[in-house]
Amino acid sequence: MSLYSAPVSQPYFDIIRLIERLHRHFLDVLRTELRRLNIEDINAVQALLLYNIGENEVVIRDLKDRGYYQGSNVSYNIKALTECGYLMQERSTHDRRSVRLKLTDKGLSLCNSIRKLQDDLAGVLGGDEKTAAQLDTTLETMQRLERTWTDFVHYGRIRGL
Repeated sequence: MSLYSAPVSQPYFDIIRLIERLHRHFLDVLRTELRRLNIEDINAVQALLLYNIGENEVVIRDLKDRGYYQGSNVSYNIKALTECGYLMQERSTHDRRSVRLKLTDKGLSLCNSIRKLQDDLAGVLGGDEKTAAQLDTTLETMQRLERTWTDFVHYGRIRGL
């Protein structure tokens, strides 16, 4: 019996490989945009961190809990972004251990440039109903995949099995 005997196995593995490649390509897109903007003091991963924070105020732990970043990695990048003037850190008045993060004007400006780039790239995909429906289906599939993986990580098993 083949390792890939279940009908959905091969597409599943292809999607996982594609997710990894797309993430690397997306970082390449951000690197290219940073070069175009003559920004040399941060890297693509740090730009993505700023983009994920956006206009919100967030607590470092929330970034880790949402699964965006690993512990020491996020701490290093936050320190670098603060030193470069893209990010402000403020201790909570209620819990001195908790640090809130907020983008500076410099960080917001970069975030807006990345948002415009994303809008332009999305426009390349087309705005017709067929493309919108395909993107909706893809999003639903990716969200189901995320839930499945999250359940497995949290519960050590796949729900329903």
